[in-house]
Amino acid sequence: MALKGGYHMQIAKYNLASGELKILIDQLPSGGWHEPGGPIFGPDGMMYFGNGSVSQQGVTLPAGFTVDLAKHPNAHDVPGQDVTLTGNNVRSRDPRLPYPYMIETGAFKPFGTPAEKGEVVKGELFCNSAVWRSRPDGTDVELLAWGVRNPFGMAMNEAGELYVSDNDFEEKGERAVANDPDRIWHIQNASLPFGSVKTPAWYGFPDICGDGLPVNHESHLPSRGKAAELLLENPPEWAGPAVFLEQPHSCMCKMDFSRSDAFGHKGELFVAEWGTLAPLNSPRPEDLDHGFRVIRVNVEKGTAEPFMHNRKMGPASTYGTGGIERPVSCKFSPDGKALYVLDFGVATVTSGNMLAFAHTGVLWKVTRKEENNG
Repeated sequence: MALKGGYHMQIAKYNLASGELKILIDQLPSGGWHEPGGPIFGPDGMMYFGNGSVSQQGVTLPAGFTVDLAKHPNAHDVPGQDVTLTGNNVRSRDPRLPYPYMIETGAFKPFGTPAEKGEVVKGELFCNSAVWRSRPDGTDVELLAWGVRNPFGMAMNEAGELYVSDNDFEEKGERAVANDPDRIWHIQNASLPFGSVKTPAWYGFPDICGDGLPVNHESHLPSRGKAAELLLENPPEWAGPAVFLEQPHSCMCKMDFSRSDAFGHKGELFVAEWGTLAPLNSPRPEDLDHGFRVIRVNVEKGTAEPFMHNRKMGPASTYGTGGIERPVSCKFSPDGKALYVLDFGVATVTSGNMLAFAHTGVLWKVTRKEENNG
């Protein structure tokens, strides 16, 4: 299992019989915004896991005060390769001091620490916004990819190919980015022999959107917040394109491949979409109903079809009806005949906050109609 808390994300093993918890890896920098992904195990017997970015927008900023600053004031992103910085620092208020005290922060720096133009930040094996693999006991860790903003969902097909979901930048704050699509990446380095990856692939964070365009491209200029500037000089080669692009702020989460003709859609990737946080993270009316469903993705064609959703798009509580709220995970049964969908439950959103309600979550079981009818 993956545990998040403090300045490190941990990979741990829990013995169900004895109750023993053993930490396998305790060196993954965290303390910030995004969640760990996995672990999952491949047909090669290796363990695959991910770690999201500390920052929300590529630089630690006041929007994450309760997450990044108040609890972990020294938390910051760490690159997976040596990078040279542009010196484009982000100017923001400092919530630790009386308003309007302003401060500058650079990429891969703790809040309030500026970067210098031409400064080189060393890449680390234990970075964030990254995907690794290791032996099941956590030894011989190998960095496969970095620059994946939020690799929360991870799944392998029957051929042992690794796919990872990733969520978009947000259109708010001091480094705002508009119209960044959610995406699914094919982590091609996972298909190479264990131990052979010398250079991790870079998937764009903090400077490239899911469509391959830079954050300062005219199509990504925000209507709210300050437009983003590039943070990296001469960045690594981009590992895209994505195998699938989804509507912005759909919030693709956990996912799994269908492996059974008994269920159907064999070889397609089923993805839970938690749903938008608009108007909190986007001022655009068209983003208000994105997500709140399960989709099935053909990763070969780059297309998707809705699989499970309400009659009206959006959470059921919005309309006062029964149905799904915010699917956060989906997983097929061992025999492949049933899909289990974990529904987070009710979470209301305004332009200023989000409020989640306890005891509203649901676990759905989905089977083919023929089985339900005997």
